[in-house]
Amino acid sequence: MVGEDKSNTEPGRVRTSAVDLQHLRYAVAAADHGSFRRAADTLLLRQSTLSRCIQKLEYSIGMMVFERSSGGLRATSTGRVFLRAARSILEQMDSLVKSTRHAGRGEAGRLSVGFHTSLSAGNLRTTLVDYQKRFSRIDVCLKESSRVRLVTALRSGALDIAIVTGDLPLLGSQGMPLWSERISVALLEDHPLASRDVIYWTDLRSETVLLSQYDPGRELEDLLLSKFVSLEDRPKISRHDVSRGTIKSLISAGFGVSLVTESDIGANFSGLTYRQLRDGTGPSRVGFMAHWRDDNDNPALTSFLTLLGERYPLPVRDV
Repeated sequence: MVGEDKSNTEPGRVRTSAVDLQHLRYAVAAADHGSFRRAADTLLLRQSTLSRCIQKLEYSIGMMVFERSSGGLRATSTGRVFLRAARSILEQMDSLVKSTRHAGRGEAGRLSVGFHTSLSAGNLRTTLVDYQKRFSRIDVCLKESSRVRLVTALRSGALDIAIVTGDLPLLGSQGMPLWSERISVALLEDHPLASRDVIYWTDLRSETVLLSQYDPGRELEDLLLSKFVSLEDRPKISRHDVSRGTIKSLISAGFGVSLVTESDIGANFSGLTYRQLRDGTGPSRVGFMAHWRDDNDNPALTSFLTLLGERYPLPVRDV
């Protein structure tokens, strides 16, 4: 007939781009078993059903994948090439489905955590180690920065969660109280106060207290000032736009003492020692909180919040 499209009858021409993945699995199984019957038994199918599906596959791709004989079947030369590609496709598809399933359950993906405390020791370090063991498929990206920059990163979505001391000025966010850390004095090993097991805030009145302008330095300064009613009794505060590590270098050089949280004590520094700070009620502490945006639907964040809730449950209130 004039104008008749003969493309469907030309040998070697792919007749349709729609290839059923299940048919690929059937073809691979048939090749592995060398028999339609044995492959059908393994797949819990009728042999006729399996044979018919593979015939449809061969028609779709425009080539014979198998040579049939009374002794069984074997792949043609072009069929072997096709089957190698089919195995690769099926492996990639299985991997994609598996990774998507894990991501949907918060078991895979990426989590971005911001903080302004030390990772040398303490609760944040142990929490991250625990999380990595339980969710090894999740890539954890850490960002250490100031409170202001962490707020900006949360607002823009660059961070999933920020762990800081106290509250964050961020609308549309939620917070979870976590742990608290005791505050200690960092000082030279031969400092007169180093001979004491415990130091009281009032013992600092004649000292120069070195503080970083980075968090949590400002909160430590507020706490320090609140412990002294009289301006005359307050110690001298020396503020520096440097890291906590540089503050420790200044202490070792004899510039003064400083205040640190428990997590910062894990970073050893030659010549320094630490003594716990107390007031009349006991050890002085600073609290940490987790903050995240309400509209963050990252499953990895959900799994991290679940872990935080397990490790740091809210206290039960009396009714």
